[in-house]
Amino acid sequence: MSAVALRAVTPIRTIPMKAQPIQATTPEVTKVRTQCSSCGLRELCLPCGLSGAELDRLDELVYTRRRVKKGESLYQAGDAFKSLYAVRSGFFKSCVLLEDGRDQVTAFHMPGELIGMDGIGSDRHNNNVVALEDSEVCIIVFSSLERASMEVPALQRQFHKVMSRELVRDQGVMMLLGTMRAEERLASFLLNLSQRFVARGYSQTEFNLRMTREEIGSYLGLKLETVSRIFSRFHEEGLIAVQQKNVRILDVAALKRMLGRQIDH
Repeated sequence: MSAVALRAVTPIRTIPMKAQPIQATTPEVTKVRTQCSSCGLRELCLPCGLSGAELDRLDELVYTRRRVKKGESLYQAGDAFKSLYAVRSGFFKSCVLLEDGRDQVTAFHMPGELIGMDGIGSDRHNNNVVALEDSEVCIIVFSSLERASMEVPALQRQFHKVMSRELVRDQGVMMLLGTMRAEERLASFLLNLSQRFVARGYSQTEFNLRMTREEIGSYLGLKLETVSRIFSRFHEEGLIAVQQKNVRILDVAALKRMLGRQIDH
């Protein structure tokens, strides 16, 4: 649910992102050719399913990597859309600014996922994307990707699959949230994180939360107090063990039963 992007059930109307203070230093961009063909995340990213020659063509697209420190923005709403960003390491959140000044978290992004597709339609980014820990992304210039996609049909198909996956994920989760109780939302969130970590070779049952409980609440459309209460309840019932940001899922089956259905976001 990346990427799932859980949102509040009710429609939200956003306003342009207010200007944010910027640091005196410029973003640290490393101009080095990144070999998609040798990246350990290639099966989760654009290279998935491409042949050797097709991978070589994709390798030509990525020349730079960018490091983003914890709390810094990768880009902000209103910025011109020029590139997509493949998360190489770290963790990000996407959010929009509501009319009352609050940030609404719309997605969490982890290694192997693409960020930036919100800007394709309007040539301007609609979200503010912030690093939740020190992170690094590969920069893919979109105009170059378009040209390469015309030459390599398999690359175009893979990119369309990535976009379609995001759309289906958004729609599916929104429908689920329309009928989910608060406990079910948090259970679904934890199970989804578990699935995504497993896909990256990590433990299914133990991981560190990079986001705060307040950010989780914004993501799930719940108040901070509600999220904290449900975490405590799950802990007391032996479903999970929580120590600060470390979470161990003790009873995966019970969390799935709580949802009343098999989910696969």
